[in-house]
Formats: sequence, C-alpha cells, structure tokens
Amino acid sequence: MKSKVYFTNFRARPGMNLQQKLARLIKTAGIGDIDFNKKYVAIKIHFGEPGNLAYLRPNYAKTVVDVIKELGGKPFLTDCNTLYVGGRKNALDHIDSAYLNGFTPFSTGCHVIIGDGLKGTDEALIPIDGEYIKEAKIGRAVMDADIIISLNHFKGHEMAGFGGALKNIGMGCGSRAGKMEMHNAGKPHVKERKCIGCGMCQKICAHSAITITDKKASIDHNKCVGCGRCIGICPHDAIFAVNDEAIDIMNKKMAEYSLAVLKDRPHFHISLVMDVSPFCDCHAENDVPIVPDIGMFASFDPIALDVACADAVNKQPVIAGSILEEHMQEHHEESDDYFHLVSPNTSWRSCVEHAEKIGIGQQAYELIEI
Repeated sequence: MKSKVYFTNFRARPGMNLQQKLARLIKTAGIGDIDFNKKYVAIKIHFGEPGNLAYLRPNYAKTVVDVIKELGGKPFLTDCNTLYVGGRKNALDHIDSAYLNGFTPFSTGCHVIIGDGLKGTDEALIPIDGEYIKEAKIGRAVMDADIIISLNHFKGHEMAGFGGALKNIGMGCGSRAGKMEMHNAGKPHVKERKCIGCGMCQKICAHSAITITDKKASIDHNKCVGCGRCIGICPHDAIFAVNDEAIDIMNKKMAEYSLAVLKDRPHFHISLVMDVSPFCDCHAENDVPIVPDIGMFASFDPIALDVACADAVNKQPVIAGSILEEHMQEHHEESDDYFHLVSPNTSWRSCVEHAEKIGIGQQAYELIEI
C-alpha cells in the first residue's frame, strides 16, 4: 500500500484560520493514534539563523504543542548545534537565537532544549550498522525523548537539494561530531591564525592526537578518529571540518542518521511548503522564494512526505525575479526538478532512495486533501 500523505492549502476563510487548519490536518492524518500520555515528545524544528526571515513562524509550533498537550504529551522544541560558526553553534547562542526569532516558552507553550548540550558534545551513540554509518552520534536530549515529531520548513538546500523531513531529522539531530561525519570524509583541521594555543582541544582529545607548539594546535590525523569534540570545545572557532564528502554519500549518510533517530519509537512528520527559499534557513539571509506558497502536509512516512512536497513544488509556476528564473534564463533550460536547477550539484533523490532501501518508509504515496 502507498503511504498516506495528508494535505491542506493555505486558503483561510472566516471561522477557520491557518493554525486551526494545521491542527485539523495533523489530527486527520492520525497523530492521535500515538500514545502520548505522559510521554516526552521532541518536536524537531529549525529555529532559523538570526537575519533569516524564511523560517517557520512560532505560531505553527504552538499549534503542534497544543495538540500534543491535548493528547497528554510533554513536548519540547529542539534542534542540535551547528557545525559551522554562526548564531547556533552552542546552546546559549542557540537558545538566544530561538528566542530572538520568537520561539519562547511564552509564545509556543513549551521549553526549548538544545539536543546536544552546551558545546555540541552531549551525544548518544546509536548503533545502526549502515552502509556508511556504523554508530550514529545523535543529540542526547533527542534520544531521551519517547516520541519524535518533525516540524519542517520545506525549502531548497545548496547541498541536499531540498530541506524537508529527512534533512531536519538526519542532519538536524546529529551532534556536532555527527554533522562532521555526514559532511566530512576526513578529519578536522586547525586555522592557525585563530588559534591562541589555550589547550582546551588537547585536553578533550581522547586519542592524544593534538599537540600545542608555539601556542598553536596541530592535529595528527594518524591518531585522530574524527569525533569532532575539539570543534565543539574550541572557544575561538579555530578548528573546522572540511565539507569534502561527495553529495550522494552525504545524502545517504543523512538517511542513515534519520534511521538512527526514528527507529524503535513512534514518529510523525509535518511539512509546511511556504516561503520556499532556494537555500537553507541556516543562512543569515533568505532569498526570494522560487515558487508560490503551496500548503501544509503531514504523514507518518517522512520519505513519502518529502517526495510529495517536492512533487508539489515542481508543479508550481516559477516566481519572477527568483534565482530559479535566473538559472532557467541563463542556461536556456527547463526541468521537472526545480531544486536541481537551483543547485545543479545536488542530488536529493539519492537521500530518499537510500532511506527507502534501509526501511524508513517508501516513495510511493497517496495524497489526501482535506
């Protein structure tokens, strides 16, 4: 049987606003079939990098929180720290950014917990014996939850092709070391101009791979195991991972990380296809959307959900003045895959195909409009 994906558009008439439509959508899609009674519920969301205005409004998060509370659950909003330097690289900055963008306990009705702790090093090691990942490094608070709900802003992404449920779960729930494992085929490096030789990285390294010489750290890659803890501990962002993994391999690793997060516990997925910016909400800016707003989707199957959202985007007219229109004009090319036109080096299908192969769900879906 095809996976069921439920959909409602953004039309709102007197007596039924968008938050009420979202609540109706997820209830009709069967969220109430999950036993939430006194269970801890991680709502995985992207809070948006400061400066970006395309992220989901916190009002939508409140709607999901209210439904879960109504069903007896104990929800919290969560995301893990970023690998790159920005406004969400540690828990304090990350919570500040979430609050700045409106995700406070007062506006959403629940607390924000950063999944991998203060410095991105609080992780649970989840064995999955995948083709690429043997032991995923997932934020501990995410794994401590009884139930996973993903609330996704569906948009383009310069590496994954698009950011939907699998990207939100797989990449988003990885600790800083986990994110490095997905992005990087090698080991971390030191930016000498930023390093002050404080020795914090040397102290945290469990494999004696770091030495300090003339107040500069250096990493012996023969000893380094790529755990990424030195990246998280460095107070001056002098240690970094090279994003040198092939796109297809990164996407397949992301699928395997999604499996680590979702296996053996209930999960449910919601995607809002609106403000479809060409690049990730991790940017400190957002470009013109590439297509008009479409609607809200929900499913128990994150693969079917992602494919349904991608199909819906690819059926839309192109917004004038967007980067998608520019690329079409520059290359005199049309395509049934807008995301590939925006970021030609990407291959989002490799992620959903691998996710289907390892048993997360299926690409075949039945779209049910309410």
